[in-house]
Amino acid sequence: MKKILTSLALIGLVAAGTAAIAAEEEHNAAAPTHFPINEPKEMSWSFTGPFGTYDKAQLQRGLKVYKEVCSACHSMNLVAFRTLSDLGYSEAQIKSLAASYTIHDGPNDAGDMFDRPGKPSDHFPAPFPNVEAAAAANGGAAPPDMSLLAKARGVERGFPQFVFDIFTQYDAGGPDYIHSLLTGYDQTPPAGMVIPEGTHYNPYFMSGVSLKMPKPLSDGQVTYDDGAPQTVDQYSRDVASFLAWAAEPHMEDRKKTGFRVLAFLLLFGALIYMTKRRVWADVAH
Repeated sequence: MKKILTSLALIGLVAAGTAAIAAEEEHNAAAPTHFPINEPKEMSWSFTGPFGTYDKAQLQRGLKVYKEVCSACHSMNLVAFRTLSDLGYSEAQIKSLAASYTIHDGPNDAGDMFDRPGKPSDHFPAPFPNVEAAAAANGGAAPPDMSLLAKARGVERGFPQFVFDIFTQYDAGGPDYIHSLLTGYDQTPPAGMVIPEGTHYNPYFMSGVSLKMPKPLSDGQVTYDDGAPQTVDQYSRDVASFLAWAAEPHMEDRKKTGFRVLAFLLLFGALIYMTKRRVWADVAH
């Protein structure tokens, strides 16, 4: 009888412990202490790795998404129109695109500011005159400039993942984060989670459970001319790639230069070693 009672007591303790763990997990899900709640999905990008290159067709689609969707709120102050030649645009196309923007310039000889059509040497104009106006138009949170967003955003990968990243040369944390954030709006928050009014739940947001920006993309929102899928996933891939280029437009040249330097150092090291063997071959050791 004593053994039976002891067994029942143990079963009760195990059940109570299991229930407590389940309750704790549920509480943690409703009140997370680390962000993002979900790690960004690791995508396949053409520009990653030591021999990665930009897909110009994808960059052009990403520019289209930025122009038609993102530019309504986000600036790109560090990107000049003339650099779009890297995307495969001709000089005439760049001039036409720049002229479609109105640039607030000045002062003129009379000391007045004036508006004029854009030129290739101009940068993408901001949608708001200043940060305060941007914040006032977006519920108190100014949308960040997108020029360096793909480098500024990126979730730290813990041990041992960051060790593997050293050997795989993983450098797509920003694009992975942007893609996951843009495709993460349709998920339902855990039961009991409090979402502040006027914000939108997104488990991939790196600063909280929700953010001010509503879901910016929907299927069929941007029309592609090259037959690429017109889906949220494809839009997110394309604009993330475009922002990766905007943040590092000289990446391909950097990788080519690095490869040439390594090849030179290997050849130079081999020649030095052969020279040393030849010079000291007849010297007694």
